[in-house]
Amino acid sequence: MKKYLILIITAAALSSCKKWLDVKPLTEVEQEVLFSTEAGFMEAINGLYTRCAQQDLYGKELSVGFPDALAQNYTVSPEDPNKYRQTLLYNYKDGDFVTRRDAAWKGLYNVIANSNIILEHVDKQKGVLTQPVYAIVKGEALAMRAYCHFDVLRLFAASYAAEPNGKGIPYVTAFSKDVPRMYKTGEAIDLMLQDLNAAKELLRTADPILTPGYKVGYDAVTDSSNEKDGPLFTQERRHHLNYYAVCGALARIYLYKGDHPRALFNALEVINANKFPWTKQSDFLNPDEEKKDRMLYKELLFAVYSANSETTDALRRLLRDGVASLYINLQEGRNIYETGGVGGEDFRYKQWFSEQAYSSGTYLRLEKYTRDPDRNIHPQLAPALRLSEMYYIAAECSFDTDPAKAWEYFNTVRLNRGIGTPRNDPSKAVFMEELVKEARKEFFGEGQIFYMYKRLNISFPGSFGSTIPATSSIFVLPFPDDEIAFGNR
Repeated sequence: MKKYLILIITAAALSSCKKWLDVKPLTEVEQEVLFSTEAGFMEAINGLYTRCAQQDLYGKELSVGFPDALAQNYTVSPEDPNKYRQTLLYNYKDGDFVTRRDAAWKGLYNVIANSNIILEHVDKQKGVLTQPVYAIVKGEALAMRAYCHFDVLRLFAASYAAEPNGKGIPYVTAFSKDVPRMYKTGEAIDLMLQDLNAAKELLRTADPILTPGYKVGYDAVTDSSNEKDGPLFTQERRHHLNYYAVCGALARIYLYKGDHPRALFNALEVINANKFPWTKQSDFLNPDEEKKDRMLYKELLFAVYSANSETTDALRRLLRDGVASLYINLQEGRNIYETGGVGGEDFRYKQWFSEQAYSSGTYLRLEKYTRDPDRNIHPQLAPALRLSEMYYIAAECSFDTDPAKAWEYFNTVRLNRGIGTPRNDPSKAVFMEELVKEARKEFFGEGQIFYMYKRLNISFPGSFGSTIPATSSIFVLPFPDDEIAFGNR
């Protein structure tokens, strides 16, 4: 894939409250040059995704990194060369955790700042853009602004279920060095939904993924995909915040807010489009490492393309360095995937984990991101929105009015993961317990399950039979130190 130019905006060190989000932009002259052509806007949009793919964000940390450590998905050795042990213990004052947390905060707001600069220029310079490109550029910039703010909210604010009028986060809608306004959790969510609904309407008019002939797949040779047809900017729409990805983000955020009808509406828009086929067993279990699809690629509504050697090497060191890496206790992994019972044939357990022997026993290694020796035909991606999540959202939002339909959505995902025994029970408590267990299996190594625990405000499994309580001291990460004074205003 072409390596796109990153918009040159760098986040300075968070040195004081007054320098909140102290981001140095291009000079006015450089901005005018960049945004004087359609190609410049395309480069700027692609720069957003390139920034998201870096290791402090979705290239490593916000996918396979500290949110999954907070969810107790990993074990670490006593030596802990990757410095995650204190994160597993919820020591939010630990220096290594603070470094990661601050980098994620700064990185997300850097992407937001880039998005705002694009939005500042897209209407001013509308004359240089064709109508489809204008709609895609503005739609994706709005969607990215909302998407990144939502992850800031999920990390740094109490959940809507716990405190809808809680402190919240800054929601930044213009590039400025002024201290932005702090919005309560509910207010910030409403702004995200406003941005995403506007993005959805723009993309509805222009996104090639909506055309009847657009076929999601692997490539033209192996799967008759046409995702690489047309101009480069509109190819492979699932690597961008496309129309259906925006629907998925809306479903996710409406669910977070507890607005089940609108969450269901957007989830069903994705499901009923039949645009994203379930992964064939022959692809998921393919014995040929060149063709094995561990990532369930065709089911991805949106994923961050991160196929560069630096990121691949970082993931390999993090996950594939024996007990010096983030690994999974063998019995814990078997318990999570219920391998002694209903999960005995779960494709996910068989393909995403391998048993590795070491001096004092056997552990599980996460193979979800394995591309060694980097010859797999499927690109390295950080999954962001999956078809299965839309089914989980539809199931949760349907149970109160149609329990049978809710279980149908739930069982559909399980069937496509190799679990043929359907589940059914009239109890909503049983349903939710099963749904959370399945989501943990599905999103392992993707940074999502901690947010689910938090959204539902529930206690969750810790290591070796322990239980992690649902408390704000665990679920709400403290703001970066230099932002606390601002955050308390």
